[in-house]
Amino acid sequence: MIRKLTEKDDSACQQLLAEKPAENLFIIGDIENFGYEQDFQMLWGEFNKHQQLHAILLKYHNNYIAYASQPFNAKGFAAIINKDPEFMQLSGLQSITAQILPYIEHTPKKTRSLFYAKCDHKEKLELNLNTSNVHLATVDDVPRIIELQDQIPEFEQDNSRESSIIKGIEGKSARIYYIEEEQHMVSSASTTAENSMSAMVVGVCTHPNFKRKGYASACMKKLCQDLLDEGKMLCLFYDNPDAGSIYKRLGFEDIGKWMMHIFEPVEQPASL
Repeated sequence: MIRKLTEKDDSACQQLLAEKPAENLFIIGDIENFGYEQDFQMLWGEFNKHQQLHAILLKYHNNYIAYASQPFNAKGFAAIINKDPEFMQLSGLQSITAQILPYIEHTPKKTRSLFYAKCDHKEKLELNLNTSNVHLATVDDVPRIIELQDQIPEFEQDNSRESSIIKGIEGKSARIYYIEEEQHMVSSASTTAENSMSAMVVGVCTHPNFKRKGYASACMKKLCQDLLDEGKMLCLFYDNPDAGSIYKRLGFEDIGKWMMHIFEPVEQPASL
């Protein structure tokens, strides 16, 4: 049976999602931040004959994410999605989205696939890295973080980046670790979407003049140590196999492919 979830279902939701905190980073974070009663966010759950929750479907604005701990009613989840005129994206682990996709009636636009990796034990971290020169950034450091990122071609030049970083640090949903030389940041690693169980690693970068010194790895190690000590699991996306090999040396392991299936917007009836 599939039905809409409410605050009364929270303990069952948390129990199910806690089985895979890294895989469920976005669902956990969205529930913690926005709950069950928002116009832009809704959740549905599938229950077995013993009334145990075993699958969840999250709508966040125009994006849907699903998770299931066992075989689930993919056709039923797709029926919910197909009724939503706002729907534009289906995201999640390939093992889940592949079951829902055949039943989606909307017109596909494009698909992006990323490797998804996690680090869940401190024992897996590379221990011979010196982290004594790694610092935790404060809001006052944000201009220097932006200055570093502006030297990296891969970073988007987004006008809202600075305010977004400040908001994340102040709201404790993000943190940044960095190494500096002569008062200039030369390497950093960040988290985003932090919740009570997990966090996403992003923004791993080194100034072009300071590469191959192990700085990014040291920032990553310190970040992972601190969050694992807090009982939080780390996860990250990557699409570059070379980057993947670095993360694996640091203790990350692949847990699957993360899929982002983008669909054409539904044409709305013209208003009179």
